[in-house]
Amino acid sequence: MAKEKIVLAYSGGLDTSIILKWLKETYDAEIIAFTADIGQKEELDGLEAKALATGASKVYIDDLRAEFASDFIFPMFQAAALYEGQYLLGTSIARPLIAKRMVEIARAEGATMIAHGATGKGNDQVRFELGVAALAPDIKVIAPWREERFREEFPGRAEMIAFAEKHGIPVTASASKPYSTDRNLLHISFESGMLEDPWFDPSAESNEEMYVLSVSPEKAPDQAEYVELTFEAGDCIAINGEKLSPLGVMDKLNELGGKHGIGRVDMVENRFVGMKSRGVYETPGGTILFTAHRKMESLTMDREVMNLRDSLISKYAQLVYNGFWFAPERLALQTLVAESQKNVTGVVRLKLYKGNVIGAGVKSPVSLYNPDIATMEADPSQAYDQGDATGFIRLNALRLKVSSGVEQSKK
Repeated sequence: MAKEKIVLAYSGGLDTSIILKWLKETYDAEIIAFTADIGQKEELDGLEAKALATGASKVYIDDLRAEFASDFIFPMFQAAALYEGQYLLGTSIARPLIAKRMVEIARAEGATMIAHGATGKGNDQVRFELGVAALAPDIKVIAPWREERFREEFPGRAEMIAFAEKHGIPVTASASKPYSTDRNLLHISFESGMLEDPWFDPSAESNEEMYVLSVSPEKAPDQAEYVELTFEAGDCIAINGEKLSPLGVMDKLNELGGKHGIGRVDMVENRFVGMKSRGVYETPGGTILFTAHRKMESLTMDREVMNLRDSLISKYAQLVYNGFWFAPERLALQTLVAESQKNVTGVVRLKLYKGNVIGAGVKSPVSLYNPDIATMEADPSQAYDQGDATGFIRLNALRLKVSSGVEQSKK
C-alpha cells in the first residue's frame, strides 16, 4: 500500500530540517519538500540537495517572485496597507502565496497533508492554516510545534542540534547570530534573541552587521539622489522612464533604498495570537513605493474616495497581518481599492537622502489639482466665489452652536 504524502514548507533552517526527518519517521509518510523562491537569493543555495539528503522524496523550489510582486505586493500597496502605523507587512503578505502553492503541489502529487515549521506562539501558523482552509479545507495541516510529542522530544535548540548531528543533517545554527530572520522580495525581518529586550538598540554601530538590505543612514551617500516613479492605475510601471515589471520595480527600488539607508523599522507589535513581540525590519524598496504611491494619490484621487479607502486601511492591514488574504471580506475590500485606483496615474519625483524619502514633485494627465482654483491670486476661472464660504461655514456651525447652547443651559 502506497504511503501517504505530506507537503512540507521547507526553508532548510534548523527547524524545518529537523521537522522533515521527524515527519518521515513519525508519520511513516513520503515527504515532499517545497521552498518558495520569493526573493531569498543566496539562502536557496544547496537546498534541494540538503532536503533530499535529509529524507525528502521530492523537492520543489519554485520561482514565485513575479507572482509575489504582481498579485500580492502591488495590490496590497494599492490599499496603502500599514500595520499599526509602521509595518509594511513584508512577512505577512508572503504567507498566502506560499499556502496557495502548497495546495497546488498537494493536489498535483496526491498529498493529503501539509506541514509547516511555524511555532505555536507566532502569526505564521495562523496565516498558513487560514490560507489552506480557504483553498483546500479537505487537506489536513500538521503543525509539529503544537504536538506535545514533538515538544517533548525537542524542548530546546540544543536537542534539535543534537538530533541533526545524530542524523547527519547539516545546520548553521550558532550563537554568533542570536536572532531569527525571514527574507523575501519586499523585506527582511529580525526577531528573537537579543531583540527580545525592547531596550536593546539595533541601530547602534556595533550591531550594523545584522542588517542585510541597507546601509545605515549615517553611512549612506552624502549626495541626495532623485528618482522618478511612473504610475498607471495605482501601480508603478516605470522608474526613471524605464518600463519595468512589478518584479523589476521591486528589485530596482530595493537597490536604491538600500543604498540610501531607507526603510529600517524597529517596533513592538501586537501579534494576532495575543502577545506583543519586537521586530526589526528592512523594507527599502517598499518604503519608497509606499511614499510615492501616496503622493500620486494626493494629486489624482477624489477626496471622499480617499477618505473612504483610508478609513479601511487599518482593517485591510489587519486582514493581511492575521492571515485572511483569501477571506471574502479582503476580496471585497480589494474590489473597492481597485476602483479607487483607476485615475492614480502620473509621475512622482522623490529625493532619497540618508534614510529619508522626500517628495520633490508630482504630475499627472488626470490631476484633480487646478492651480486656477487653488491660487491665492485672482481666480481667472471664477469657479470659486469666496463669499460662498460664509453660508458653508454658517451651516456647518449650526449644530455646534445648538450643542453649545444646551451645555450652557446646564450651568
